[in-house]
Amino acid sequence: MIILTKSVLVMMVGFILSVIVGVLLIPFLKKWKASQRLSIYLEETHKKKVGTPTMGGLIFILPPLFIMILLLLMKKIEWSYSLVIVLFTFVSYALIGFIDDYLIIKRNNNKGLTEGMKLFLQLLVAVVFFFIFLYYGNEPLLWIHTFHFKWNIGWFYGLFILLVLVASSNAVNLTDGLDGLSGGLCVIAFLTFGLLAWNTDWLYGYEEIALFCFSLVGALLGFLLFNSNPAKIFMGDTGSLCLGATLGAIAILTRHELLLVVIGIVFVLETVTCILQRGYYKLTKKRIFPMTPIHHTFEKLGWKETDIVKLFWVIGLLGAMLAIGFGVWL
Repeated sequence: MIILTKSVLVMMVGFILSVIVGVLLIPFLKKWKASQRLSIYLEETHKKKVGTPTMGGLIFILPPLFIMILLLLMKKIEWSYSLVIVLFTFVSYALIGFIDDYLIIKRNNNKGLTEGMKLFLQLLVAVVFFFIFLYYGNEPLLWIHTFHFKWNIGWFYGLFILLVLVASSNAVNLTDGLDGLSGGLCVIAFLTFGLLAWNTDWLYGYEEIALFCFSLVGALLGFLLFNSNPAKIFMGDTGSLCLGATLGAIAILTRHELLLVVIGIVFVLETVTCILQRGYYKLTKKRIFPMTPIHHTFEKLGWKETDIVKLFWVIGLLGAMLAIGFGVWL
């Protein structure tokens, strides 16, 4: 019962702090003109969003960091290699996204970090992750609990970590195209991983990971006050990259990499449709979908933005409930 009480408390504090950060940050970003250009191929309804500030990820990045540091200083939680890995991934990808957003704003176009530089920075994060992970005695296993399947893949586990971090961060980034879409789906995803972390009592630092997840859920709920339609701010790469990578990091630590696909089913669908569209176009010069990521196809079909977001939230929630049943009960 005590961990439930702690979780509710950090969620509440995360929400309050994110609202405060949002109220202070949005006027500053507007004054700085920290907005990015939108694609010319988007629907007419998106044109009114021109000038909306980006870098809104700071609204939900700062509160969880403050909460975790405060709890550590108060000795309410303890340092663990698991918490170090999660916070390191969270902050590192936030910095990568922040640099990307900053360059886009400074250059007044949509050209931030090059793909090569992004991949290099992500590779550095994966290498540090891998060595911390091994240093504390973890085996490089592909582990499926339900089927009692374990496969030691040695140094290839480092590449696996890189793949999970890059794939998850880019998937959330692709999904961040409608007001409140990525934010709402990440609330569901981190809430799910918070519950799953409760069940991984074999993992050193599982309670700290759970509390981090719930503090981030609260902060994301506060962010949605400003990001839901009509959005007053976008999370930008600052937010989307760090959210996706952190989901990947927690999935690896809790050995629920496969469940990440179920929990993030909408992120997976968004990514797969983009890959299919690009591959098919290169082969045939034709398109499978009117526009990708897939949420834009629904817009092309005449759906309202808010209806698309609600539908995708429901799909994400169904995937999360299935994952909880499979990961905890079955």
